[in-house]
Amino acid sequence: MKHQCLTGEPSPWVVKHLPLIRKGGRVLDLACGSGRHAIWIAQQGYQVDAVDRDVQAVSGMVGMDNINIIVLDLEAGEWLRPDQRYDGIVVSRYLYRPLLPILPEILNPGGVLIYETFMEGNGRFGKPSNPDFLLLHDELLALYSPLLSIYAFEQGGESKPKPAVMQRICAKNL
Repeated sequence: MKHQCLTGEPSPWVVKHLPLIRKGGRVLDLACGSGRHAIWIAQQGYQVDAVDRDVQAVSGMVGMDNINIIVLDLEAGEWLRPDQRYDGIVVSRYLYRPLLPILPEILNPGGVLIYETFMEGNGRFGKPSNPDFLLLHDELLALYSPLLSIYAFEQGGESKPKPAVMQRICAKNL
């Protein structure tokens, strides 16, 4: 069953780096919301575990090909099976710092982490403005450079799709 992605266009960062993930591999879309990335990634032929705590948000993906919906509250300590590994992990516009060091541990050898979220300075454009939900300058780079091979990194202000201050990383598990 082919569905059109009705939840918004996927991020250009995700689109650009998805081909680095092994074709047809298993991809974790963490805090997937209504599935703007999970749906698009599944349409590219990947097997997607779409994880979110909001049953209502993920309900639009029920029955879609290549998507396995997992309802978990990551911030309440719920987690995936401890033996589950992924060829790719996508995180977009979500930050829960206790999860950051776990992500490299669940990547298969050659697996790719594609991560983007808001960073300090974003408050001047609106939410999120709480420092708990904003990365520090170079935070992803500092955390992942000892653990993964960095493929691409960028941070700073942007105007599209709306003004924000973002940080992005794409890194590979060797």
